Amino acid sequence: MQSNQDIQPMHPAGEEEINLREQLDRYLANWRWFAVGVVVCMILAFLYLRYATPEYSVSATIMIKDDKNGGVSSELSAFEDMGMLFGNNTNSVDNEIEVLKSRTLMETVLRQKGFNISYFTTGRIKTSETYNPPVKVNFSMADSALYELDTTFTVRIASDTRFELLNQEEESQGEFGFGENIETSFGKITILPHSANTQEYGGQVVTVKVIPLAKVTQSYLQRLQVNLVGKNTSVIELSLNDPVQRKAEDILNGLIEQYNADVVADKNLVSRNTAQFIDERLQVIEQQLGDVEENAEGFKQRNRLTDITSEASLALESAGEYEKRIVEAETQLQLTDYLITYLQENNDNSSLIPANISTENGNSGNMIMEYNKLVQERTRLLKSSTENHPIIINLDGQIASLRQSIAQTLSNLKSSQTISLNELKQQEQLLGSKISAVPEQERVFRGIQRQQQIKETLYLYLLQKKEETAISLAVTAPNAKIIDAAYGQDIPVSPKRNIILLAAIILGVLIPFGVIYLKDLLDTKLQGRKDIDGKLSVPFLGDIPKSHSNDDMITVSSRTAAAEAFRILRTNLDFMLANANGDKAKKIFVTSTLSGEGKTFVSTNLAGTLALSGKRVLLIGMDVRNPKLSEYVNLPDSRGLTNYLSNGETRIDDLIFGINREGFANLDVLHSGAIPPNPAELLMGDKVGVLFEELEDRYDYIVVDTAPVSLVTDTLLISKYADVFVYVCRAGYLDKRMLAVPENLYKEKRLPNMAILVNDSDAKKGYGYGYGYGYGYGYGHTEEASPWWKKLFGK
Repeated sequence: MQSNQDIQPMHPAGEEEINLREQLDRYLANWRWFAVGVVVCMILAFLYLRYATPEYSVSATIMIKDDKNGGVSSELSAFEDMGMLFGNNTNSVDNEIEVLKSRTLMETVLRQKGFNISYFTTGRIKTSETYNPPVKVNFSMADSALYELDTTFTVRIASDTRFELLNQEEESQGEFGFGENIETSFGKITILPHSANTQEYGGQVVTVKVIPLAKVTQSYLQRLQVNLVGKNTSVIELSLNDPVQRKAEDILNGLIEQYNADVVADKNLVSRNTAQFIDERLQVIEQQLGDVEENAEGFKQRNRLTDITSEASLALESAGEYEKRIVEAETQLQLTDYLITYLQENNDNSSLIPANISTENGNSGNMIMEYNKLVQERTRLLKSSTENHPIIINLDGQIASLRQSIAQTLSNLKSSQTISLNELKQQEQLLGSKISAVPEQERVFRGIQRQQQIKETLYLYLLQKKEETAISLAVTAPNAKIIDAAYGQDIPVSPKRNIILLAAIILGVLIPFGVIYLKDLLDTKLQGRKDIDGKLSVPFLGDIPKSHSNDDMITVSSRTAAAEAFRILRTNLDFMLANANGDKAKKIFVTSTLSGEGKTFVSTNLAGTLALSGKRVLLIGMDVRNPKLSEYVNLPDSRGLTNYLSNGETRIDDLIFGINREGFANLDVLHSGAIPPNPAELLMGDKVGVLFEELEDRYDYIVVDTAPVSLVTDTLLISKYADVFVYVCRAGYLDKRMLAVPENLYKEKRLPNMAILVNDSDAKKGYGYGYGYGYGYGYGHTEEASPWWKKLFGK
């Protein structure tokens, strides 16, 4: 027996060359599978395209305006004549993109349009969402509960006035009329016809899905794309993919409208606070002005004064200039006091400070402008953030710091204005000494008149600014200019028909290719002559194709490919036995590497083929451990070779029997007999040689069915009696790594005149040459007809 340790590899790793034509032929031989793969994948692609829900892309384009053409600075421009400039405040386009993508903005639009409720109509092929449903459902519940509701129910329209309601489990809840209040597990609902003519919708099924607003918002936010059109532009493109094109258009248009409304509201916030501050001061000053005028009237009545004497006209002319300056200084001082009082009363981070109401505030105007800008930015960010957000906390710190600086600046300004006013009054007192001759009444009246002028001037000024602020509120422009309103193409963007079909074709080719490649990669079995030629030094005797016939033995009328192969084998053996002793029987031994490779099948049919040529043939079963000869030949006696070898009195002639079949008169069979306990010792005996000497004079050929060489040593013990060894290798059964066994046996010359025969080969897998020329499907053909599907796939 050939031990596993003695088996050497046939070739060093890497010696085998890749034959591209051979690889190509391997795939071309399976062209039917590629055709079927493409057809199946194309069918699946068409089914997918037929049943998939298409999605349409809708886009809109807007341009973000610069705040220097509108916004906070334009609203406060009414106070620019007082010298308080707020500067230019430009928008950050990146910030506006984030606002457009915010959850708050999307949720507001979806809430306004009620898009947490979807309607689906059932067609002949699929159920699809509709934007114009036959019915409309009204929910009698709080908005907070509706926006958290998650349910599904079905409305089956029975007539123009009646419908059937089914719950989420498709269980009927009864038949109701349109407009009727219906009590359900989640609350009361009312179903109304969406059009006046519901008769045309009779029998139609409408599925109503109510999804929590948070989930709907998240779904649309994931599909919403907001991107800059160009790197150096402020033009933004909004795009949204949705199965319902009109719905996506309404969402994008709603986003733009709501965005502009929020921006306008933010811009008007400063103007509204300024107008409120002016209204409050007008009420106070109006009261003060009335009191001063009443004092002047009472003074004149008590002192019976109608006109001012011109006795001190020259002195008064000089003092008039100081009085005018004192009036202006006191006006500025009161405005500063108003700002300080307002700052103390409104000390939270969300209140805006009235701006540009003083002409001598110096740097405080710029600081107030920066303060209002930070408050407005904080208010805006709070729409999509919380007060604990790091940016909000940072803004709170900046606002508090800036507020303290403004308070300190106003305090310093008040001190400066007080000093200036005191200096003016001192100058006025100096002039007062020059007009000491003026009656006391004149001096008292001047004081009253001065107070009246101060209040009147301030009142008229604030009244004018009130009107200007009201105008700015009415003409505030939106921040986004619509360049292109939402519009979508009728061609769906998903699924892409051409790409799906192309992918189906590619997949239809790749799947068979991959299967064949993996099959070949994982296949370690011998497939045919291609696995032997050029790889083994053992002569190749031939191959026996796969037989589809039910006959165990070949007869004279057999015209199968296997029958022709055995006839060719008979001819090839004659060439190998050309040097054999012509007077003696030519002894043909048949062996294999493993059990089950068909050596008994080959032995039986080879013996039968030789017998059909008119030669005297003896078939001996020498596989005494696992005899299978009886499966092919029916013998009248179970005794055989082992009985002869173990019993010296048994005659060999008593153990040889003929075959009772037409055409096999020249074929005799010697069965292996009973399985002995010591087969190797029997075959080592001299009686085996005596047996061959006795039989080789009676027959022309002796065909011996021996045991597998890699399992037991029996065959090697009797190899010296053989003229030729037919080494059977079964295709699709023997591992190619086991080909090292016959290769080593041949190189070591342990089996004389050895040649390999491939059994059960497939011409398509092994690239054989085929047999049966001239017979085809004509007279005498004994192959069984293959089913159409086997013919299609080359089985």
